[in-house]
Amino acid sequence: MGPTGIIFDIKRFSVNDGPGIRTTVFFKGCPLTCWWCHNPEGRSCDPEPISITRKLSGKDFYLQEVVGKRVTVEEVLFEIEKENIFHDTSGGGVTFSGGEPLFQPEFLTNLTAECRQRNIHTCLDTSGYCDPGLFRSFIPGIDLFLFDIKILDRDKHIQYMGCPNDDILVNLSQLDRAGGQYIIRVPVIPGINNDRKSMDDLGNFLQQLKNPRKEIHFLPYHKLARQKLKNLGMENIMSNTLQINEAELHKLVAGFERSGYQVKIGG
Repeated sequence: MGPTGIIFDIKRFSVNDGPGIRTTVFFKGCPLTCWWCHNPEGRSCDPEPISITRKLSGKDFYLQEVVGKRVTVEEVLFEIEKENIFHDTSGGGVTFSGGEPLFQPEFLTNLTAECRQRNIHTCLDTSGYCDPGLFRSFIPGIDLFLFDIKILDRDKHIQYMGCPNDDILVNLSQLDRAGGQYIIRVPVIPGINNDRKSMDDLGNFLQQLKNPRKEIHFLPYHKLARQKLKNLGMENIMSNTLQINEAELHKLVAGFERSGYQVKIGG
């Protein structure tokens, strides 16, 4: 049996994780500790218990489930290929998300290689946080990178994500130099990076890149992770944070459109 990995979900008919209709495979484990993480069940590398409340006839019932399971490459491919007719007719494919797929490099390498042999379009939804040598090895085998840039300020990156962003910026630069296809995705978080300086820093950095697609997605903060955090017994650091005003966000990012970017609000 080949390499195995741990995933926590497979989402079908996804239209927000790359072009066309996609199958999104969620890898478990992430080296970042983003305060606003919308998939907190993807942080730990290991399967973990989760408490779920169900209502029936006005009564609450408490269930315990396990989030995450070990799977083989063949098992994941079987699930992906079930949707090939939708992938082919819509220009879609498979997206590897998480968590952070690069946290399970051997499993990801084997999956992407098998997809390439089957002519299945691949997207990697990534924070870009890994050793630059390792990241470089993935560039030829991925059709499209959905590359998150959360904040340029190094100290704030450490404060809100638990790690510096040096390797992230190096990896985006080398992806750009290699001519890789990528879309920049920016989670916009009130009080953290929804200010003019953060956007100006981002714009100045991106101007240094060739970016063959010139496409950038701004993802407004939402509170959909609240119940997940509660079920996992995790603290909700963002409990008092308001959801972002999308009209204000449009104004904030208008400069990117003027700079020639195709801007999208939302995934």
